[in-house]
Amino acid sequence: TPPYLSDLLIPYQPVCIPSAPVFCYVRWHLAALAFFGFFVVYTLRVALSVALVEMIDSNVTSKQNGSIAACAPHSNSSPPLNGHVYNWTSDAQGWILGAFFYGYIVTQIPGGYLALRFGGKLLLGFGIMGTAVFTLLTPLSADLGYKHLIALRVLEGLGEGVTFPAMHAIWSKWAPPLERSRLISVSYAGAQFGTVVSLPLSGLICYYLAWPYVFYIFGVLGISWCILWFWLVSDTPEKHKTISDAERDYIISSLEGQNIVPWAAIWKSLPVWAIVVAHFCDNWTTYTLLTLLPTYMTEILQFDIKENGFLSALPYLGCLLFMIIAGLVADFMMEKLNFTTSVVRKIFTLIGMIGPAVFLVATGYIGCNGLLAVVFVTISTTLGGLSTSGELVKRDIWCSFIFYSLTKHTVTTLHSYSHNPKSWGGMWGAGVLGSWGGYGGAGVRGSWGGVRGSWGGVPVRIGWED
Repeated sequence: TPPYLSDLLIPYQPVCIPSAPVFCYVRWHLAALAFFGFFVVYTLRVALSVALVEMIDSNVTSKQNGSIAACAPHSNSSPPLNGHVYNWTSDAQGWILGAFFYGYIVTQIPGGYLALRFGGKLLLGFGIMGTAVFTLLTPLSADLGYKHLIALRVLEGLGEGVTFPAMHAIWSKWAPPLERSRLISVSYAGAQFGTVVSLPLSGLICYYLAWPYVFYIFGVLGISWCILWFWLVSDTPEKHKTISDAERDYIISSLEGQNIVPWAAIWKSLPVWAIVVAHFCDNWTTYTLLTLLPTYMTEILQFDIKENGFLSALPYLGCLLFMIIAGLVADFMMEKLNFTTSVVRKIFTLIGMIGPAVFLVATGYIGCNGLLAVVFVTISTTLGGLSTSGELVKRDIWCSFIFYSLTKHTVTTLHSYSHNPKSWGGMWGAGVLGSWGGYGGAGVRGSWGGVRGSWGGVPVRIGWED
């Protein structure tokens, strides 16, 4: 336990924990299913970012921005127009992209309570099921008008807001302390993988079929996953029908003797609040880029929808790979080079926050050089993997008394409260900057330069607040 948090924990007598089973048992089947669950969660979340590009009448967008084309097109090919297009303003597009987070922030904290009250299985399953059904209704709501689509996206956010608290409630009953970090990491890796896959896949679907099929395909995928989830998963090892006695006894024994939590001391802890601030600043950039990057690729750099999807996914592929590498480097620095946890987390967070900001701001000054713009954005998001690893090292503080030693009630509740502020960054970033991107006296390039400056400016601060 880090020394400045050791006073937050009340020691308990260790229990005798049997040896872990050698083979991959039910808890790892649960981790694999959770991986695909969060894959589905992020495909449902980001599909609109690419599809919206094809949903908007490009002639209307050009007139609003005061220029026919910001940059020269990179391709002469164009997909057949098999879907409706809409005359929505840039302001309306910004509200559509940001609406998801208005629902997302509402259910996170209640989601922690509901997961403990009714079980994480039902809450997670119905949350994703609802989001999948609403995703299927996206083309219909778009035909009814952009306000209906905004309302639908809010409802989707309400459904997904409970997913992370519900998953923590499940792992608090299923994950032995010595395996918890690995089980949680496998589960949430599906989110990054879903982003990397869904962006290019959405572009291909729009190009070869039509944008409504993005929502139909991902919606059906989500419902199919929910059926498997309800069929195969139980809230606790005691309720599972096929788990072996050895695995059940091992999990139950390992979870005995949890720490008593001094809530007042936790909420007065500066490291706890530092992590909350880090969540907000990091996700201001992450969520805003996730929602607005496909629009930038098409409106400014003039990539077609097929290229757009692949190029928008590159930054997240780099981030995913760099997170893995950075985690290994962080462990090496602490174990072999004797760096302290505090030094490692500060180095990684500093580079991972300021580096992306520098490259994002620089992107605003390179004009129509599409290749360099893609390289800069990719480097920026890839370096963000360092920030994530730095935060994960910081969360060794957090996890040392949340994920590894506290009661299931504490894990779920604290995660709900810590996860909520990060969503405000996505709500404000996507909504405010999305509408801002369509204005500017010097045309869209100047306006989008201001957007990228705002993306970069917020995370710079957290690099020095560690």
